[in-house]
Amino acid sequence: MSIYLDNAASTPIHPEVIEVMLNSLKNDYGNPSSIHDFGRKGRTAIEKSRKSIAQHFGASIGEIFFTSGGTESNNMALKCGVRDLGVQRIISTPIEHHCVLHSIDRVLKTDGVSTDFLKVDTEGKINLKELESLLTKYQSEIVMVSIMHANNEIGTLQDIAAISALCEKYNAFFHSDTVQTVAHYPIDVNQHPIHFMSGSAHKFHGPKGVGFIYMNQNAILEPFIDGGAQERNMRAGTENVSGIVGMAKALEMAQERSTEDQNHILSLKNQLKKGLLAYNSNISFNGPEDDSECLSTVLNAQFPPHPKNDMFLMYLDLKGIAVSGGSACSSGANQGSHVIRKVREEDPGMAVRFSFSRYNSAEEIDSTLNCIEEILS
Repeated sequence: MSIYLDNAASTPIHPEVIEVMLNSLKNDYGNPSSIHDFGRKGRTAIEKSRKSIAQHFGASIGEIFFTSGGTESNNMALKCGVRDLGVQRIISTPIEHHCVLHSIDRVLKTDGVSTDFLKVDTEGKINLKELESLLTKYQSEIVMVSIMHANNEIGTLQDIAAISALCEKYNAFFHSDTVQTVAHYPIDVNQHPIHFMSGSAHKFHGPKGVGFIYMNQNAILEPFIDGGAQERNMRAGTENVSGIVGMAKALEMAQERSTEDQNHILSLKNQLKKGLLAYNSNISFNGPEDDSECLSTVLNAQFPPHPKNDMFLMYLDLKGIAVSGGSACSSGANQGSHVIRKVREEDPGMAVRFSFSRYNSAEEIDSTLNCIEEILS
């Protein structure tokens, strides 16, 4: 038995994505910066992909830049925002992904940037009144607000429409880590003004090692990586043509199947939630109870204290079931989840993140529930 329920960490590549990538690897091997026909083929493939991705967000092609993934994109927005836009203060939350928190730590140390972290409630939501209060207080400073669209561990969706409106009102830059929501939730940069947002292909059935940053045309940065003139002088280095093509295809397919996939995934999440409660009513859940305020792809379950908790993830792995105790980027650190610590005053028991994709089935959820009962009985 092999059941993969760690899709918030990475998703399986769709077979059609692999097909277009193989075709690109075979035919687009010329350097896209070369002027000959082989190079022009690669350049055409990149620009076709850029146009497709830009249209998905209502952006212009000049606002999409390809990167190695969400981590690079978030680093670029924050570090270059301080360097090139003169950002003096960053307002964020304590439950951001580590690539955001560590980037903020870096500019705090190297550039003397001031930081404020908004409080989050027990569901991981920010208080918009607190955000507005801080924006009012710091109107004389150049401020960047950095708040993720959805939390990667507990699934909490923040109201980026309201956040972007406040940033626009108080003339603050707005950066959002949208890695968990790109391809899963509609994002229109015309309806919700945003300066920077990030995406990573492997979160929506595309390849690893490729992503993008959306950069509003009114907040263009200088290069984060210096060298050649690739990406319109914004990111040096020969482009990952097949990866970019694969990412565009994955995003296109996700858009086509959005409603169907969302309904299927949500049904699996609710099936697992009901099954866990039927097994043990003392199990609780981290994140919002309302489905409309939480990622359909993530269910974070808080198991009560049990002698097998310390080895629980390993027991599941031995049975062929892949889940997570939190962010994959911090697994192995054995320090617990910084997110859970912020949303729970006390942290009894064990938090386990189950995350789903279109490839999971109701039968897999039943098998997972049976294994959990066997392990903890």
